[in-house]
Amino acid sequence: MKISAEVTAFSDRLGHRFANPALLLQALTHPSMGSPSREHNQRLEFLGDRVLGLSISEALFRNDKGAAEGTLAPRFNALVRKETCAEVAREIDLGAVLRLGRSEMKSGGRRKEALLADAMEAVLAAIYLDAGFEAARAVILQLWSARLESVDADARDPKTTLQEWAQARGMSPPAYVETGREGPDHAPVFTVEVRLADGKTANAVATSKRTAEQLAAKALLDLIGA
Repeated sequence: MKISAEVTAFSDRLGHRFANPALLLQALTHPSMGSPSREHNQRLEFLGDRVLGLSISEALFRNDKGAAEGTLAPRFNALVRKETCAEVAREIDLGAVLRLGRSEMKSGGRRKEALLADAMEAVLAAIYLDAGFEAARAVILQLWSARLESVDADARDPKTTLQEWAQARGMSPPAYVETGREGPDHAPVFTVEVRLADGKTANAVATSKRTAEQLAAKALLDLIGA
């Protein structure tokens, strides 16, 4: 099967040349394409999530032989969560080769965090099916290498960390308020403020409300020195 120059270039960015290009095309095909006969990437996403999880957990286990489970688990969660998968997808410009239906195209699907994360996992599954676990793991270790080196010893997500910090001091949970929204409906930009009961606040801007909340929580943690 011949693939376009754009998909070939993506394969090169990915670091894997497919023996069966149909697997890559399936991984890049969103369900919104709509044809019952066309295979899309949802099943591959399920498999890719497990391939990523095993590769990352093994890397963490080998990289820090003295780390306890309580230290490894938050590192693992930080590395495999949807936000991280979407970040990696953006770095290799996966959105440029996503195969989307008309409705998703109009709503800015190439930039949507959930679609990018799901497609990233599906691509990893495609590599696994094309060439085996070792090939998939090699790609994952390459794409995630900087994150594996820099992941914090305590990598709990900022919202959870901030909530635990507040509760430990007898405070009510932090409140998150959307204070602004700009841009077109298909590509909104959110501004979120997080507030503590003692009056401390922090703001963040992102293309998804969830990411903005996480970034605001991190900013407030930095502010209070937690």
